[in-house]
Amino acid sequence: MDKSKIAFIFPGQGAQYVGMAKELCEHFKSADNVFEKANHVLGFDLKALCFDGPMEKLTVSAFCQPAILTHSIAAWEVLKNDFTDLNVAPCACAGLSLGEYSALAACGAINFEDALRLVHKRGIFMDEASRENPGAMSCILGLDLEKTQDLAKESGVQIANLNCPGQIVVSGTKESISCFNEMAQQAKAKRVISLDVSGPFHCSLMNPAVEKLKGILEDVPVFKPAVPFIPNVTGEFLTDVGMIKELLTKQVSHTTYWQKSIETLMKEGITGYFEFGPGKILRGLLGRIDRRLKVINLINPDDFSKLKEELGG
Repeated sequence: MDKSKIAFIFPGQGAQYVGMAKELCEHFKSADNVFEKANHVLGFDLKALCFDGPMEKLTVSAFCQPAILTHSIAAWEVLKNDFTDLNVAPCACAGLSLGEYSALAACGAINFEDALRLVHKRGIFMDEASRENPGAMSCILGLDLEKTQDLAKESGVQIANLNCPGQIVVSGTKESISCFNEMAQQAKAKRVISLDVSGPFHCSLMNPAVEKLKGILEDVPVFKPAVPFIPNVTGEFLTDVGMIKELLTKQVSHTTYWQKSIETLMKEGITGYFEFGPGKILRGLLGRIDRRLKVINLINPDDFSKLKEELGG
């Protein structure tokens, strides 16, 4: 892997699991310090929830969002503080949905403490919007974008995520999703998968959350990212720091363009990626975007040992 052409990427909601970051915190004080700070900022024991569950609580947006952010930043702190000899610096940062906050914290645009408070509130607001506007989401495999857009318009759903080739996620009311699923099957989609999510994310049903998030973002200081940053709702490099808050609020109720984001990085010759935090969701998506992309997951202590071997440190 070319150390001069690496991007740091961060996962979104759905990557959480009971036991996340436990080994990391046991082996690295720098990671444990991040969780202790999170406990203090949030006012509850996030570390115990991540380590011991229960999964039912860890899956709730208000808890899983700060959990994933904290694990991601803990892993990033380990690289930054415990493996300085590797001399790894990113050319860019990006995150999928919730992962944008991790990316912004890692590149210095938002303080970790502020990002933590924001995602905790973001999760609460999204849960509230889901109760106010119940809905569902589906993943469609094997239909092209134009056909999916036609079916979405006809059934009343919205395109939520364009994550990788051949995979499109839609969001809407339960009735509209049921209608869309039937239409997609009739249109010979390879698979139509109903997602196990708590609400209709990345569509207009989340607008109540958008307005609440906008209100608390007003008082949060935002700085120029130390490295180039790609927001989800454009899939292009950020050119105006003043747009960060608007893009973060817009993202909750609009389509995320993860595939486009990675393709933008690829145009800059970036073929190496470090995925920080729980799970290997982004690794799977990047493999479908281009098999030549190299992704190193940094989740547990063993991953850092392998990284040192990989980079010859």
